Amino acid sequence: MAWHTTCDSFFVESAEPERDGIYAARKKRQEKARIDAETQMEIADEMSRMVSEEYQEDILDHMEVMESETLPDVASIDIQTEIQWFMRPYLLDFLIEAHTAFQLLPDTLFLTVNLLDRYCSKRVVYKRHYQLVGCAAMLIAAKYGDKKDRVPTIRELKAMCCNLYDEDMFIQMEWHVLQTLDWVVGHPTVDSFLQMVLQEVNYDPEVECMARYLSEIALFHKDFVSTRPSVMARSSLALARHILGRAMPRHSDWAGKYDTTVVVLLSQQLHRPSQILIRKYSSPEYACVSTILEDFMARRAAVDRNTRGPPTPPSEEVYEATKAAIEERKHDQNSNCMTPQPKNQSSLGYITPPVSPNGGYYVDEDLVLPSQMDVTPSIPQYH
Repeated sequence: MAWHTTCDSFFVESAEPERDGIYAARKKRQEKARIDAETQMEIADEMSRMVSEEYQEDILDHMEVMESETLPDVASIDIQTEIQWFMRPYLLDFLIEAHTAFQLLPDTLFLTVNLLDRYCSKRVVYKRHYQLVGCAAMLIAAKYGDKKDRVPTIRELKAMCCNLYDEDMFIQMEWHVLQTLDWVVGHPTVDSFLQMVLQEVNYDPEVECMARYLSEIALFHKDFVSTRPSVMARSSLALARHILGRAMPRHSDWAGKYDTTVVVLLSQQLHRPSQILIRKYSSPEYACVSTILEDFMARRAAVDRNTRGPPTPPSEEVYEATKAAIEERKHDQNSNCMTPQPKNQSSLGYITPPVSPNGGYYVDEDLVLPSQMDVTPSIPQYH
């Protein structure tokens, strides 16, 4: 077989230039298509920004109305007969693990907890169905706002619950939750308000992740269940900037306001977050904000220990009384009485006698002591 060699004949032309021309034309068309797509995206973003600014106030007003109408009622959850507040962290740990496993959007988690709390505000929930309600709420929230290819299936939810419930039970509970809430699923979450505030300033991933981390910590505590998401978003954002040492940027009048009471209450719940949350936010994907928060809390504890003043010295009256009691004890110890006398009792108690006293000397036999009451153990309440 002969190798192909270039022919110098006038009638034969090489195909190389033709192929080069085809490749160059194709590359040119691809580059033009890419530039056109980028231009269209820039135009679309600009038009979206213009329309958003035009309707921003109306959108915000509607969101604030909706958040008030879709808030859960803590007083109604308080009167539940079986589920208690100390069970809440266990269910939330499960939901957060499932949310992370399915790679759902951050907004889906907040909507899931809102649907769960709203349902518990209107229906009596048995302890054995608490996890089932949480799964149904996550299924509804994922269908409502998440990517369709990431919506968990009934079989996946059943497996995560260790086959505790049949597949039909998930479908029935999903329908029952929707019926109870009158099919009102939409709820402006903390994350949606966070995005509205953050779009006014330069993007800072650490601030966003820290604010979201603090907002998810708040989900575990009863004090924040009825807090409006708009207030929670701005307060967690202000606390996140304080923890990270960021300066407060210039916001609009609405975005710059935060509730100092919520900030203080939230700062008091940072010493012991959920281990599931700590592990979730310790990854580089979330800027390792749980580690940053842990270091911040350690530094603050060290400062508190260093700035704590010495113990208050006792008053002069207490000092003199203590000194007199010590002198009296020394005098009693040096006395020659071998047997203590009942009429000369020391104010600080009896000195150990060298001879066993008569019966009735230490205890009045005529005195009837009340029996000790049994203390009923109480279930610890986690708020």
